[in-house]
Amino acid sequence: MRYDRQIILPEIGEEGQRKLQKAKVLIVGVGGLGSPIALYLAGAGVGYIGLADDDVVGISNLQRQVLYSEKELGKPKAVCAAERLSALNSEIKVAHYPTRLTENNARDIIREYDMVVDGCDNFTTRYLINDICIEQGKPYIYGAICGFEGQVSVFNYGSRKKSYRDLYPDEEEMKRMPPPPKGVMGITPAVVGSIEATEVLKIICGFGNVLADELWTIDLRTLQSNKFSL
Repeated sequence: MRYDRQIILPEIGEEGQRKLQKAKVLIVGVGGLGSPIALYLAGAGVGYIGLADDDVVGISNLQRQVLYSEKELGKPKAVCAAERLSALNSEIKVAHYPTRLTENNARDIIREYDMVVDGCDNFTTRYLINDICIEQGKPYIYGAICGFEGQVSVFNYGSRKKSYRDLYPDEEEMKRMPPPPKGVMGITPAVVGSIEATEVLKIICGFGNVLADELWTIDLRTLQSNKFSL
């Protein structure tokens, strides 16, 4: 069977696989972070995956955005990513939204899913996802990267529900900040996105300790990682 290697894990088993098949997960941003998130969730058999991204594939993306190839340059990422996931796993359903998440469309899109995974790269979208997930009672799996560093947390989940605003309380100040440097090692989003995907599987299958009120960080230059309480 396709999923034998994870079904034999007691933390997943047949019951966990059934939960994965029934799950609906929205990934916002299918670039550096979204690529590993999408690939590993599709491979694991998450039954319904949504992909939201308004960008097109560019040559500089290929250093880290492993969903894409040279033949897809100039094409919408959401469409190309959906085709790639369907080719990887024909047993799942994939919806694509080649648009930016905004106040006008985010509620309707997010309403169709059990949780939202962060593959985006701007504060405005993250505050929007956070607030709508709180409004609709859905977990928000957050991840961010810069250079060799990354961080992950899970908001609006567990007994002590924390939010993105607990991490960054002043929205206006964050939006006024200059954009972070664009430099990034291609492996950085692979590591951080894989941790985000792991948190999704833990939530769906109900195993392990979810990063519900903690922030996990890593620096790949030293391989030092830490967890901080929020």
